[in-house]
Amino acid sequence: MISLKEICRGLPLNPLPENRGRRKGIPHAPVRTPNLTAQEKKLALRNALRYFPPDIQKKLVLEFAEELRLYGHIYMYRFFPDIEMRAYPIEDYPCKTKSAAAIMLMIMNNLDPSVAQFPQELVTYGGNGQVFSNWAQFWLAMQYLSEMTEEQTLVMYSGHPLGLFPSHRYAPRLVITNGMVIPNYSSRDEYEKLFALGVTMYGQMTAGSYCYIGPQGIVHGTVLTVLNAGRRYLKAEDLSGKVFVTSGLGGMSGAQAKAAVIAGCVGIIAEVDEAALMKRYKQGWLMEISNDLDHCIARLRDARKNKIALSLGYHGNVVDLWERLAYELDTTGELLADLGSDQTSCHNPFSGGYYPVQLGFEEAKQLLSTNPGKFRTLVQESLRRHVAAINRLTDKGMFFWDYGNAFLLEAQRAGADVEKKGANKTEFKYPSYVQHIMGDIFSLGFGPFRWVCTSGDPQDLATTDSIAMSVLEDSIRQGVSTSVKQQYHDNIRWIREAGRHSLVVGSQARILYSDQRGRVSIATAINRAIAEGRIKAPVVLSRDHHDVSGTDSPYRETSNIYDGSAFCADMAVQNFVGDAFRGATWVALHNGGGVGCYRLEIAANYIFLNGFS
Repeated sequence: MISLKEICRGLPLNPLPENRGRRKGIPHAPVRTPNLTAQEKKLALRNALRYFPPDIQKKLVLEFAEELRLYGHIYMYRFFPDIEMRAYPIEDYPCKTKSAAAIMLMIMNNLDPSVAQFPQELVTYGGNGQVFSNWAQFWLAMQYLSEMTEEQTLVMYSGHPLGLFPSHRYAPRLVITNGMVIPNYSSRDEYEKLFALGVTMYGQMTAGSYCYIGPQGIVHGTVLTVLNAGRRYLKAEDLSGKVFVTSGLGGMSGAQAKAAVIAGCVGIIAEVDEAALMKRYKQGWLMEISNDLDHCIARLRDARKNKIALSLGYHGNVVDLWERLAYELDTTGELLADLGSDQTSCHNPFSGGYYPVQLGFEEAKQLLSTNPGKFRTLVQESLRRHVAAINRLTDKGMFFWDYGNAFLLEAQRAGADVEKKGANKTEFKYPSYVQHIMGDIFSLGFGPFRWVCTSGDPQDLATTDSIAMSVLEDSIRQGVSTSVKQQYHDNIRWIREAGRHSLVVGSQARILYSDQRGRVSIATAINRAIAEGRIKAPVVLSRDHHDVSGTDSPYRETSNIYDGSAFCADMAVQNFVGDAFRGATWVALHNGGGVGCYRLEIAANYIFLNGFS
């Protein structure tokens, strides 16, 4: 094992590390099929080799060509670092500035195998949310960060470190752009090609901006979504005995199991990938697992009847689960599901984000690499069946929403029955979670407020939890509107439950939703606690795409904007630029997020390092 000091020395070239290839025993990204021409393959190789001196290029060219042939991308497996990849305490990083050390901590957290979906391919979540495009970029970025001063800024261009540039201490230490492809070429096929060439990268929301906090981030949002769905659709404050059916137990979707239990309902979550299922089960995020639909239906009925909070992972295709629920309705007249959604990576349906029901998981992966056209056909057939079963249940009273993963958009393209008559082109038969559930919360100025305790000490996290609850309770006592009061109460409940449910995966992090009043008060109180020594090290504060102006995404964050501007991207760009001169430690601008790089979705992230001067 190498040390952090060695990581910061730059690319290891003399001697070259041993090429161990893909490691066994960890999940790997699906094979990509960029369909490069012979000339484009040469260009991809040239672009990959530019990180190395000429004498080293000769040693690497054949293995890089083989990676491109086998996997559709050059990840540079030889340079996968032999280190325990995790968020180390901030004082462990050999840096000239705390800001740089915090960035390094957050990068390593995104690549921690307990956090990342495909760690060797540098994918944090969502099937293709990259931290970097290849491992050379990781080494170079860490070297630049170790050398950075408070009067320099590191500029990242879709994973590629452009270098350190002169700036000043009040400027961002890091500026990131990812996937900024011009509109005429921002399509799925072009993106796959440009990524294979090494010239662009899909950073999802918080993968390529280095501020992912593990699935906890979406657990919180999912808890609020399920609670408010119950209020809106079921007129219920208490969700005990109510059944929530969905799919996905990956990097982001894995949050659904915990969220269901915290919300107090029965959650049945389908997952085709046994590795993802077992990861969540071993982490304690899933209470039970089964590959037997008869058993799942029996457990559902029992938990529903006895009002037991349950998270049950079904190892199988969600279409089979939905069709079985429709069969139960047809044969017994019993509607077993009250709420439904979907968190497959449907923004990436033809590259491993959605697996067709007609094939087993391994068989489908093989078809994806050998016959992507046939795979696409089967996916679209599966989507039509998927929607047909959901429609059968909603006709009898179940409520379904799109979780911002482009499920309804891809279902529509597949010819499924999701049309809403007389609607505009951002609306479907079922609402997005923003339109009917979270939009009301956003309109109050509420959005995600996340923090990471860079000491790595769980006691620091407990202290920040206590501070956040106290601040929100004080705000309620001072007087707020009824709607704001309800959201404060939901978030106080969340923090209490989060501590009990062991939600930390990776860095010592927490998330809540708050309005400006709450955010400013919490940040100020955390700063005081650091100054007083009650918190041992600086705290990273971040917002993300659910910020009220953080993302222009017509099928998600701006899906309830009806003045025609839902397809315009000014808001997120202005957010990014404005935060750069309002004191953010680092800022990121992405084309693409949860619903894909190949349609208009511009997302801004901004991060502050709290507690030092």
